[in-house]
Amino acid sequence: MPHILIVEDEYDIAEQVMLFFKAAQFEVTHIADGADVVDWVAQHKPDAILMDIMIPNQDGVECMKQIRQFSMVPILMMTAKVAEADRLKGLEFGADDYVCKPFSAAELVMRVRAILRRCAPLEAKEEKILVDEEQLLIKLKGQTLPLTKVEFDIFSLLYKAPSRVFSRQQILDFIQPDNFDISDRVIDSHIKNIRKKIKQIGVSSKLVGSVYGAGYRFDEQQIDAAT
Repeated sequence: MPHILIVEDEYDIAEQVMLFFKAAQFEVTHIADGADVVDWVAQHKPDAILMDIMIPNQDGVECMKQIRQFSMVPILMMTAKVAEADRLKGLEFGADDYVCKPFSAAELVMRVRAILRRCAPLEAKEEKILVDEEQLLIKLKGQTLPLTKVEFDIFSLLYKAPSRVFSRQQILDFIQPDNFDISDRVIDSHIKNIRKKIKQIGVSSKLVGSVYGAGYRFDEQQIDAAT
């Protein structure tokens, strides 16, 4: 049973959404105060988060920024703001999708199911790629990829969200969140090294793909491509 966190300070809305998700066989937790969100997520590790943007004490965007420092849990933001700039800001700081109020609770359930399906590891991909975070070990098609700790962290981040493009700054914030003196361009050097090592074991270096002007993403379709 997937566990979903609903972060919403309007109790009427939260109650309606909770009823729909419980009826859809989700385990549901509700938090109304932004100050309580990040610690709860770190401790309980939900399968998905519905995040209202305008919540007291710490807004939803700041919650997402902090969560993204340690987790790639799918986040769908709920907001009354309809301006494109507001939506883009939420997506930039970690949201996987968004929905504008007022919304259909039934549609919300379907959107969350779709996100969970998209983020779930594919069986075929699991057979060809192994990511062992305890041993810092990655195997591609049965061959060990000799990565450094930083390279492992970058590869693992991209691998866990194959449909998402990460900017250099987002990758840097994830692997070294407390170091403000490093240029985000250092990520290019790490990516170059990762691609070189991928190619050396006979897998296409395009497995770690570039999106011009945006950043990098994991392209699982390249696992069987020629080098």
